[in-house]
Amino acid sequence: MLDPSPNLSPEPADILIDGARYAARPGEPLVAALNRAQVTVPQVCYHAQLGPIQTCDTCIVEVDGQLVRACGTPARAGMRVRTAVRAAQVAREEAFDRLLANHQLYCTVCDNNNGNCTVHNTTREMNVQHQYRPFQGKGLAVDASHPFYRYDPDQCILCGRCVEACQNLQVNETLSINWEAEQPRVLWDGGVPAGESSCVGCGHCVTVCPCNALMEKSMLGEAGFFTDQRGPLFGNAVAMVKNVEPSLGYGPIMNLSEIEAAGREGYIRRTKTVCTYCGVGCAFKVWTKDRHILKIEPTHGPANGVSTCIKGKFAWDHVNSPQRLTRPLIRENGAFLEADWEEALALIARRLGALRAEHGPDALAFITSSKCTNEESFLMQKLARSVIGTNNVDNCSRYCQSPATMGLWRTVGYGGDSGGITDLERAGLVIGIGTNTAESHPVLATRVKRAQKLRGQKLIVADLREHEMARRADLFLRPNPGTDFVWLNAVSRYLLDQGLENRAFLDRWVSGLDAFRASLDAYTLEHAEAVTGLSGEILRQVAHEIAQADGVCIMWAMGVTQQMSGSETSTAISNLLLLTGNYMRPGAGSYPLRGHNNVQGASDMGSMPGHVTGYQRVDDPAVRAAYAAEWGVDLPTTAGLDNHQMIHAIHAGTLRGLYLKGEDISLVDANANYVDAALEKLDFLVVQEMFFSHTASFADVILPASPSLEKDGTFTNTERRIQRLNQALPPLGDSRPDWQIIQGVANALGAGWSYAHPAEVMDEIARLTPLYAGVTYERLAGFASLQWPVQPDGTDTPLLFTDGFPFPDGRARLYPAEFIPRTEPPDAQYDLHLNNGRMLEHFHEGNMTFRTAGITAQVPGAFVEVSPDLACERGLTDGTVVRLVSRHGAVRLPALVTSRVQGQQLYVPMNSPDAAQAVNRLTGSHTDPSTHTPAYKDTAVRLEVIGGSGDTPPLPRRNFRYGTPTPQRGVEVERKWARPDYVFPGLGLGLLQGSSLNARADRVGVPLQPSRMNMPSKSGVADD
Repeated sequence: MLDPSPNLSPEPADILIDGARYAARPGEPLVAALNRAQVTVPQVCYHAQLGPIQTCDTCIVEVDGQLVRACGTPARAGMRVRTAVRAAQVAREEAFDRLLANHQLYCTVCDNNNGNCTVHNTTREMNVQHQYRPFQGKGLAVDASHPFYRYDPDQCILCGRCVEACQNLQVNETLSINWEAEQPRVLWDGGVPAGESSCVGCGHCVTVCPCNALMEKSMLGEAGFFTDQRGPLFGNAVAMVKNVEPSLGYGPIMNLSEIEAAGREGYIRRTKTVCTYCGVGCAFKVWTKDRHILKIEPTHGPANGVSTCIKGKFAWDHVNSPQRLTRPLIRENGAFLEADWEEALALIARRLGALRAEHGPDALAFITSSKCTNEESFLMQKLARSVIGTNNVDNCSRYCQSPATMGLWRTVGYGGDSGGITDLERAGLVIGIGTNTAESHPVLATRVKRAQKLRGQKLIVADLREHEMARRADLFLRPNPGTDFVWLNAVSRYLLDQGLENRAFLDRWVSGLDAFRASLDAYTLEHAEAVTGLSGEILRQVAHEIAQADGVCIMWAMGVTQQMSGSETSTAISNLLLLTGNYMRPGAGSYPLRGHNNVQGASDMGSMPGHVTGYQRVDDPAVRAAYAAEWGVDLPTTAGLDNHQMIHAIHAGTLRGLYLKGEDISLVDANANYVDAALEKLDFLVVQEMFFSHTASFADVILPASPSLEKDGTFTNTERRIQRLNQALPPLGDSRPDWQIIQGVANALGAGWSYAHPAEVMDEIARLTPLYAGVTYERLAGFASLQWPVQPDGTDTPLLFTDGFPFPDGRARLYPAEFIPRTEPPDAQYDLHLNNGRMLEHFHEGNMTFRTAGITAQVPGAFVEVSPDLACERGLTDGTVVRLVSRHGAVRLPALVTSRVQGQQLYVPMNSPDAAQAVNRLTGSHTDPSTHTPAYKDTAVRLEVIGGSGDTPPLPRRNFRYGTPTPQRGVEVERKWARPDYVFPGLGLGLLQGSSLNARADRVGVPLQPSRMNMPSKSGVADD
């Protein structure tokens, strides 16, 4: 089979197709050249994002006199292709007839009859009138065990797209086909129900299925006019169609089904949007019928293609949850009462205005949401600065990514990813530090896993837990907690000592080498081994892998940034990349993976206490002049309070009022008990939310906001990629999009804003923000995107630093960082190290994902991971209830014994439906000194055994982590070709020769014996 990512020649070559000359790229699948030339050839199994699969045989053409599969034949200069010769046509007809024997055509009553069914469309395009192999049921049961999709073997044509997607795109390696069986079928983990397998619910298989064999359960009985029929009614409808096929042929039946499909356009809306979860920025279409969400359809999103994760594909029940807030709420006498918008806005204006008048504008603060749009974050900071007159504004990047931004500002000038996800795919070596990428950024992780599996990319992972990426790594480092800075600097020193630095790059593009070299004096391999627990030999291996690699990308996340030395370690990462020349080129650079869908954008929009949009300083005279000209008011002159400082200021009595949107700060900020106490002290708190969150319980006014599907706007993903989302549904009840709510508050305070649409807000952003200067909604139409900086003419920057670095001299800077050790190492009283982080199934605290029943069934609540050694020492089993006690609080949780953690280390997911179990009841207020990002990962606890083991483990046995994947090199179509009953369709063969792989259908007739004269071999090349 062809490599799905071949090294294509950059120079086009001429090929002849049906006598006409066309350009092709040598090495690409011939079918791609045919498609580009708009030469119609059936191709049921081929998918451009999967590469050649070669199972369906429907794309057979003649090349230089031989019949071949167009998908499995590399294009080459001078090849002569004939598609219309009779031998090729007969071969394609025979191949497709075999597929139809596996699939019951009942399109008119099929939920997949929506114009995009490959089997239906191919039947129409090939003008099929009759099947020569009648369909027969295969005697295999439908598998509906998975919460989100079902598999119907009777409809499965065994094309293998789902297997290829699972094995080599998602690289979860759950699906396979038992080609040797009398009746092959798609298998999960070799033959267990889908819902009990290692399936992570990403939905790749459903998305690429060319028919209705794999379908979202949310589509079933919902999509068509007649598809809600079940049982005898459904069977009778199918039988009626089949009874008329022998006399009428498929033509009239296809016409009827297409009329029915066209009718669906009247009530099914397909709206392009962008995922509301992590920072990968997956774009897709959401299909809706009234308020029912039929499905998520990824096709060609610039960051994700056809890929999604379980949340982006299936976790949307929060949108229509009965727990949604739909009316403003006002606290009166300790209870919340519904109010209308005028009353709520008037109260907010009166109370905020009074606090400002009595205590000054800096007695108020504003927290924007990384889950809201760029336009909404911009308006929130505009409200703070231009209406109230304070720079007290921040966003949740303070809790995670500010240290990464600081490290990059110090060294290369921009606080964003150096390139895109495609650069991570192209790199010779990817290093992940403190990032559980497969669960926190799953679609991005698929590209790294794919490059490692198919192209031999090297992967090094440094983390405390042995998660999926650690298991897949070529080299897995498990340093002592909080010591990444030390081993990174030791590697940098070793590279310099051995002369392995990129001297030419340093001389041309980098300043500060001498001071940086001096700062490394203490970081010998011996010192690093003593501090980190990593051997000198391992660190030498890391250094040589970096020096030898053709491009190095380093990605990192909260395992680095949520430490006392988060900014310093981020700086050390960038220093290492500069030292080795891994900037200014494709397939290299720094990738601080953003955790939320718009945490990059929230900071880009100036939701920061010291910067306005585009990271322009509030004290820069030129910036202040530009804003004064646009807004008609002067910006406040001094930097404001960040999130962390706000909490201290509330306790100190200097901050009296707080307005926050879309952040459950009482659960996600560190030292949650301290935060709760602060919220209790506020004179006035406004919370803008979709749900009655724990933070909302402290509010004086709660404003009902809309989720992403109910608004227009833009998000900026971890690649700096700006994308539009479009409103798919009207706001539920009396809820409103956040931008409208903020404008309402501003106008109640006398602002006089008059934005009619978020596009007008983006126009204002572009006028004020050099990084976004060329961003317009027109340039972001459809699936178009732009990566900042964006020039006024719309030219964007997929790869940063191609012409130097954004410093006055154009040179990057090696920055001598300093190690900051842990504040709370384990001691005699608190003897265990507590780690925490994300899980694949849930997002952040879980306020959205716990509303989807299929998600909650897989991960019902919080737990604590305990190593087998510690479990043995303390007498713990799965479900044993323990009490974790830190210097800051205590929680009760069930234990989960797993080798993902080791020794005296614990891990608690950050998501919990119970505020009393939130891990931040345990974390403290100590922070990275440069950014005030809490050191969430620097917490010591003790474990007290409460006792008892639950009947059900805290992670149900149907969870994918208990599954057993079946890795293989894709579909392994060679095993199909090796079957004794497989015959390549081609010259000298009549219909009904060769197996369809539907055993019952093949028994209906006795195939003729094939002629050996000029018969193609099983591989698809004609014999002499």
